[in-house]
Amino acid sequence: MNIERVESMRAAIPLRWRVPATCLALAGATAACAPGDSPEAEAEVVSTSVLFTGATVIDGSGEPSFVADVAVEGDRITFVGDASATGVALRDTIALDGLLLTPGFIDMHSHISVISVGEAYGLAAVEFLTQGITTGVIGVDGASSTDLAALYADLEDAGIGKNLISYIGHGSVRAAVMGMDDRDPTAGELDEMKALVRGGMEDGAFGLSTGLFYTPGYYAEADEVIELGRVAAEYLIGGEHAPVYDTHDRDLGAAYQGIGYHESIREAIHIGAESGLRTIFSHFNAQGAALYGRASEGAAIIDSARAEGLEVAGAQHVYTSTMSSLRAYTIPRWAQAGGPEQMVRRFQHPDTARILDVQTMEMLDIRGGPEKIVFADARPEFNGKTLADVAAERGLPVPEAVREIMSESNPWVMNRDLYDVENTRYLATMPWMMTCTDGATPAPGAEIVHPRVYGGFPKKIRDFVDRDGAIGLPFAIRSMSGLAADFLRLDDRGYIREGLVADIAVIDPERFTDRATYDDPHQLSEGVAHLLVNGRFAIRDDEVTGELAGRPLRRP
Repeated sequence: MNIERVESMRAAIPLRWRVPATCLALAGATAACAPGDSPEAEAEVVSTSVLFTGATVIDGSGEPSFVADVAVEGDRITFVGDASATGVALRDTIALDGLLLTPGFIDMHSHISVISVGEAYGLAAVEFLTQGITTGVIGVDGASSTDLAALYADLEDAGIGKNLISYIGHGSVRAAVMGMDDRDPTAGELDEMKALVRGGMEDGAFGLSTGLFYTPGYYAEADEVIELGRVAAEYLIGGEHAPVYDTHDRDLGAAYQGIGYHESIREAIHIGAESGLRTIFSHFNAQGAALYGRASEGAAIIDSARAEGLEVAGAQHVYTSTMSSLRAYTIPRWAQAGGPEQMVRRFQHPDTARILDVQTMEMLDIRGGPEKIVFADARPEFNGKTLADVAAERGLPVPEAVREIMSESNPWVMNRDLYDVENTRYLATMPWMMTCTDGATPAPGAEIVHPRVYGGFPKKIRDFVDRDGAIGLPFAIRSMSGLAADFLRLDDRGYIREGLVADIAVIDPERFTDRATYDDPHQLSEGVAHLLVNGRFAIRDDEVTGELAGRPLRRP
C-alpha cells in the first residue's frame, strides 16, 4: 500500500459516518435497525450486536489464553463463556476458530493530528486502527491544547476513529503565559499557569505532561513543575486515585550539556513524588551509543522507586530511530530563548554563529553525526535526505546549512540508530513497561516518515515474542491493554470481561505483522481481522469500515 492509497482511505471517510443498513438482534429480542430503515432513524447510530464464537481469548491480565465465546451488545461486552451451553445466541455470529480475541490496544504516547480539527487527515486514525489500537494518549511531551473542552467538543462533533485521552501540557501552558522566555516565572505568571492547569484538569485531563528536553519546558526548574503538578494532583481519578505525571524527561542520554541519564530519571521521579502524582516515562529508553547495553541502569532506578512504594512506570516503542524537529537536535537551548525571531537574530551575529558552528556539531556528534539525521518533512527538497546530503546540495558546512534551514522553518527529522535493540528488548521484559507508537499522523505528501505510526504494536510482538521469545504473548498483550488501563485507572476497558466497554481486537496470529519500513513507510499493518471501538466495527473482515466510533475519554 503506497502513500496515495493511505491518503485516499483517510479522505474517503466522511466526518459523519452512517452504519450500513443491517438489522441485528439478540435471539428472541427486538431487532435494532440501522439508519436508513426509516426516515426517523437517519440520525441514529446503530449499536453492534454480535457473538464471536470459538475465540482464543487473551484477556489483558497477563494470564494464559483460553477459548471462549464473546458477546457484544451496544457498547458493552455482555458475555464471556460457552454460548451454546448457556443458550446465548445472536443473529450476527462470527466464528473465530484459530483467531485471537484481545482487548483493544492502548497507545500510551501518541501524536495523532487532531489538535486542530481542521487537520482532518488525523481523524480517521487508520494507521493506528490497523495495529489494533482503540485508544491513544495525546497531550504528551508537554504539548497539548490549553482548551481541552473546546477540543473535545470539536472531536465529538466531527467524529474520530479511536478514543483519545489527553494530559494538560506544561510546555503549552508555559508558552501561553511566558512565551519562550528562559527564566523563572513571576508569582503572577505562576498563578496564571496554575489556572490553565486547573482548567485542563476540570475539562477532563488525566494529569500533567512535560517535555523538559524541549523548549520552553527546558527552561523550567523542577520546583516550577512541582507547583503545577500539585494543582493537577487535586483532581483525583475516580475520586480516589492520583492523576498522572507523564514526562519526556530532560536527558535520556543524548541531551546536549544535559544533566545525565541517571539524574534525569531521578529528577522525574522526584517531581512526581513531590507533586503527589504517579509517574510514567514517555518512550523510556537510553539514547546514544555511549548508553548501548545500559538500559538496566535506568530500569534499576525505577525499580528502586517502586520498591519504596512510588508508582512509577514507562512506555516504549521498539524502533531504533527517534523523530523530532531539526531545532531540537541541532540548536542549543540558550540560542532558542525568546522564540524563533530571537533565534534567527542570533544566527546573524558573527560571534554567535562561530559558537554555534562548534555546538551544533557537538550536538550532532552525540547523535551519530549529520548522516544519521534524516528529514521526514513533506517538502521534497528535504524529504528522505540526510542532513549531510542537504548541506552538500547547498554547498554549505553543516552548521551553516542548519541555520539557513532554521531561518525559514523547523522541519521534522528522524535520528537513525539512536536506540539500541538490546536495550529495547531488555526494557520490554519489565513488568511496568507499557507500549506506545510515539507516532504522528503523516502529513499529506510526506513520502518518508517514521514507520512507527504504522507498525509500533505488531512490531513489538513480531520482534520480541515471535522472533526471539524475550516475552510471552499474554505478557505483551498486557503491556498493550490491561497494564495501561490499570495505570490510567480506566475501570471500564482494557480487559475482556463482562460489563466492560467493547474495545476489542480480533487478530489472525499467522498474519499479524508490521509492514512499514524506513524506506517504504506507508504500509498499514496486517492481521487485524475485526476491530471494535466502543462496540462498533472500525475494521470488519480485514476492511476498515470508516466508522468514526472513537470519542474523547475524560478523567473518571
